[in-house]
Amino acid sequence: MGDKMSEIVPQPPNKPQYGPRGRPWQKGQSGNPAGRRRGSRNKATLMAALYLDGEAVGLARKAVEMAYAGDTLAMRLCLERTIAPRRERPEPFRLPPVENAADLAPAMAAIMSAAARGVITTGQAAEMASVIATRLRAIEAAEFDRHLSALEHGDTAH
Repeated sequence: MGDKMSEIVPQPPNKPQYGPRGRPWQKGQSGNPAGRRRGSRNKATLMAALYLDGEAVGLARKAVEMAYAGDTLAMRLCLERTIAPRRERPEPFRLPPVENAADLAPAMAAIMSAAARGVITTGQAAEMASVIATRLRAIEAAEFDRHLSALEHGDTAH
């Protein structure tokens, strides 16, 4: 009767044992320690590329037709793909040397003048002003360090 009793009482099924949750692998010890191969692409991306490979000319033609029909999104798409984004180009202009705080005003005046004449863009002027401010901070830090060093060595002339 003991055998029949084990048949009547449900026994819990054997559960598979899983590894610990979280990050079970130590770095470099996973099934693929080298990681994904460089340059490998997602399978969905490859499939989409294969599907669109023969359709690119037709899709481009349709986008152009939609743009001519007045679709502003299609116009924007066509223009973004055919015209390279405009980049700022370096333009030479005369900038006085910046050796101390007194040189800041003439340098800033030269930058403002170049921007006003259209020699440089306002973005370039802002970048140049930032460069000059950084240069001035470096000069002041070097000056402070020189004075501190002189005081530490007992030189009171400064």
